[in-house]
Amino acid sequence: MAEMKNRSAYHHYFIEAKYEAGMVLLGTEVKSLREGKASFNDSYCLVHKGEVWVKSLHIAQYSHGTVNNHDPVRDRKLLLQKREIKRIESKLKEKGCTLIPLSIFFNDKGLAKIEIGLAKGKKLHDKRETIKQKDVEREMKRFLK
Repeated sequence: MAEMKNRSAYHHYFIEAKYEAGMVLLGTEVKSLREGKASFNDSYCLVHKGEVWVKSLHIAQYSHGTVNNHDPVRDRKLLLQKREIKRIESKLKEKGCTLIPLSIFFNDKGLAKIEIGLAKGKKLHDKRETIKQKDVEREMKRFLK
């Protein structure tokens, strides 16, 4: 029941704000998530008619599923409060701002949650700077041990 993170999101984007949302899932999707079978490749979120949707998030079919198994890349509705959706919608109108999934986890009550973030794309020199900072931090940890 580990948290699944979108590692490339932090490499390609500056995360400005984070939101925690519930997901509308089918039973086989929840079971597959508990096995850790999710992929964030090319996934993104969008606001459509006052609802937030996550697109192209791949949740593998459940291994013990029957003919009632789910479609791995179907669009999934996210559950957020109206004021959060309005805030997100106004931010998305800015140039270069996008909404991406950051991680999927299960909360204390056992409900599947997704963390989404408002992000702005990094330029190549920003990515290089991030890599340099991580290398410096790694060296400092190694030196302090």
